[in-house]
Amino acid sequence: MSQTVDRALSILPLLAEGPADLGQVAERLGVHKSTALRLLRTLDEHGLVYRQSDQRYRLGARLFALAQEAMENLDIREIAHPHLVRLNEECGHTVHLAVHEENEVLYIDKVDSRYPVRMYSRIGKPVAITVAAVAKLLLADLPDAERRAVAEKLDYPLYTPRSTPNAAAFLRELEKVREQGWATDLGGHEESINCVAAPIRGADGRVAAAMSVSAPNVVVTADELLTLLPLVRRTADAISREYSGRTPAKDAE
Repeated sequence: MSQTVDRALSILPLLAEGPADLGQVAERLGVHKSTALRLLRTLDEHGLVYRQSDQRYRLGARLFALAQEAMENLDIREIAHPHLVRLNEECGHTVHLAVHEENEVLYIDKVDSRYPVRMYSRIGKPVAITVAAVAKLLLADLPDAERRAVAEKLDYPLYTPRSTPNAAAFLRELEKVREQGWATDLGGHEESINCVAAPIRGADGRVAAAMSVSAPNVVVTADELLTLLPLVRRTADAISREYSGRTPAKDAE
């Protein structure tokens, strides 16, 4: 039974490459055509594959519907939270999780610092979109035209002398973030607060959320906080693997 299931599941990535006929499926699986036909018929009955008029098979609409439903029911906060807690326990600083929704970047989870000096961010509160490290990661992942349109619509309040002053500067920063794969806010929102952030990616490779570590200067300097970047990125990668359904072994293949 396990061999049958394994063979049936092996058909799906084959058809993801494009439609294939019975002979091609049988050859790829290394089985007789009669065996391949039984597997294809079973998958067809469940809507996971579809036989075209030219007798070739392609992936079925039911498969896409299931994938979409699964993605919609994934709670990235629930998946990320244990990782955020472990990161907080290791470094001691405030950890945030944020998403981009309806033209705002919102904090959806937070683990407070163990130090007496606390940040006043709140779950559900929008971030300062033109300076926050998590916002830079989320907006940097947008397609070029959309990224430019968003940047041109934003206001650019000068929270501190290090705040992003205008759309041109913001787009340059987003391009830098896009290339390097991580982001910072070094006193751009509050002069005394620094932040480093990394992206969390879904199965499609797009940035689905962003997480960050923040700390005030009285606890650690900006340079000291930046030394945590590898740890932050490893945590984000671990969340990405779990969220997208990938495993370290599969990533290495």
